[in-house]
Amino acid sequence: MGIVEALILGIIQGLTEFLPVSSSGHLELAKWIMGSNAVSEEGLLFTVTVHAATALATLVVFRKEVADIFKGLLQFKWNAELIFSLKIILSMVPAAVVGVLFNDEIESLFDGQILLVGAMLVVTGALLFLADKATSSENPVGYLSALLIGISQAIAIMPGISRSGATISTAVLLGIDREKAARFSFLMVVPLILGKMTKDILDGEIAFSGDQSISLIVGFVAAFVAGLFACKWMIALVKKSQLKYFAFYCFVAGTLSILASL
Repeated sequence: MGIVEALILGIIQGLTEFLPVSSSGHLELAKWIMGSNAVSEEGLLFTVTVHAATALATLVVFRKEVADIFKGLLQFKWNAELIFSLKIILSMVPAAVVGVLFNDEIESLFDGQILLVGAMLVVTGALLFLADKATSSENPVGYLSALLIGISQAIAIMPGISRSGATISTAVLLGIDREKAARFSFLMVVPLILGKMTKDILDGEIAFSGDQSISLIVGFVAAFVAGLFACKWMIALVKKSQLKYFAFYCFVAGTLSILASL
């Protein structure tokens, strides 16, 4: 993979991991547009690298909340920190179960299936449009809502379904405060990313060669910087009920992808 490709894909991953337009879908589209198999060949290592960058960006932006989660788990006292930690854990269960039971089926979806990506982008757009029209509310995240948001995260494993878009939209439609919805959405994915990275490393599926170093560094830095920007921007946009603009983008990108695949 060249440096320019790594830079572009890193920026795409960093932006779209937080913006509700599907990082997996856009990476598939980027590979298709560039006509390159570089990502699939170096594959897993680059994917793990840029996901690590966005996970780190999340930890930096939400360092206080992350500290509270660890505090709740370590103290194990029935307080606000522990309750929030348990909700995060509960939200992880659906995606973890789907990832373990259907790993091979999921991987088969990431094979340049542009028609599927386009259709799922349209679905994402519809979710965002509905959430943008939802009545504002200040409800907190409850245990049932955490599980339902987790189910939407599991569904968002499909390329083209935005994870942040699906989880934030689900939370808003459940009447949860918009800022709390965005923060919960971003925090709930970090353990899954770290868990998936650990599994891939322990399984020995990641191959590394010295000539990949520069591309990996460029991809990591690009994804991290773009992720910091997108994470903070997304929280501000959700608070201002501006999801509809991303909905329109998903409708256009999805429609063009469908037409291009025919």
